[in-house]
Amino acid sequence: MSEAAARARLLIVDDEAPLVAALRNTLPKQVYDVTGVTSPTDAIALLKAGRFDLLLTDLEMPEMNGIDLLRAGIALDRHLVPIVMTGHGTIDTAVDAMKSGAFDYILKPFKLGVVVPVLARALDVRRLRIENEGLHDGLKKRTAELEAMNRDLEAFSYSVSHDLRAPLRAIGGFAGFLQNELANGDTAAAKDLADRIVANADRMDELIEDLLRLARASQTAIRPSTVNLSSLANEIAEKYRAEASARAVQWRIAPDICVTGDLGLLRLVMENLLANAWKYTGKIDRAEIEFGAESGANGQSVYFVRDNGAGFDMQFADRLFTPFQRLHLQKDFPGTGVGLATVQRIIHKHGGRIWAEAAPMRGATFRFTLPT
Repeated sequence: MSEAAARARLLIVDDEAPLVAALRNTLPKQVYDVTGVTSPTDAIALLKAGRFDLLLTDLEMPEMNGIDLLRAGIALDRHLVPIVMTGHGTIDTAVDAMKSGAFDYILKPFKLGVVVPVLARALDVRRLRIENEGLHDGLKKRTAELEAMNRDLEAFSYSVSHDLRAPLRAIGGFAGFLQNELANGDTAAAKDLADRIVANADRMDELIEDLLRLARASQTAIRPSTVNLSSLANEIAEKYRAEASARAVQWRIAPDICVTGDLGLLRLVMENLLANAWKYTGKIDRAEIEFGAESGANGQSVYFVRDNGAGFDMQFADRLFTPFQRLHLQKDFPGTGVGLATVQRIIHKHGGRIWAEAAPMRGATFRFTLPT
């Protein structure tokens, strides 16, 4: 049932039990689900235990005054809308209550016709506050998305001007040399130049494909389902075993790690993280690659991919997830620098976060979270 269709939950607090009972009996039951207590201490316990839309409290009570109570209520639920009841002699105190967060005040003694309109206005204010907060959160999210898109556009511009032009210039240069060698009849030199042209064309194709993957990861809508990350990790590990059976790699994959998310996008996450672990352990005699889960500081599950490979210097960690930024030389470890940027985009799209810990020649650990 939507909030608009549900009855508003109203908590009444007054040390005069007859007044509490009268309000409970006379307020329209089709609109309000009323709870009444005579003790501020009991009221705080109720506010901690459940959600209330409105708080109607007396200002002067033996255990705690209404201002302290409404402050405590707002601290527990920022959407709570408090209203205070006061006698004629304490109007100044009622004004102080409004400065502390009260929506309005009602003078005692009062009639039902006075209370109901104030409660109705308070409900409208609560609804508008929640809607405005939702709009604000949506605007913040959209702004963050646009900022990320602008960063991608800048990275793309750099890639076009630098990364893609470099192999293109090489292709043009080698093609010119090839023409000369063919004219001179030197087939061995011509073959070497042709091989270089093919290698640079492959490099361009790899860069373009990674750019497309990054774009798809940014634009694809999430289709949530239960995803077994352990099964994905085992499939990827088996592929590497088949491709390079001579490599001595110890795989440790924890069983049955399941999350909720988009299968295709999370497959990309696992493929990129495990591909990195495989690549950067390529020069290790006895490589170790591990996938598992652990409990974070707040009890949230944290998933990780760990290896004992080349690692990196943590002072450059801020460049890890920026497209086309690489921490190793191309001749040592080939790549485009787009994979981790794609992983981060997917994790953020799911509402999680990703970070890394490493040291040179002591391996790296990539950790990420996914909301339950």
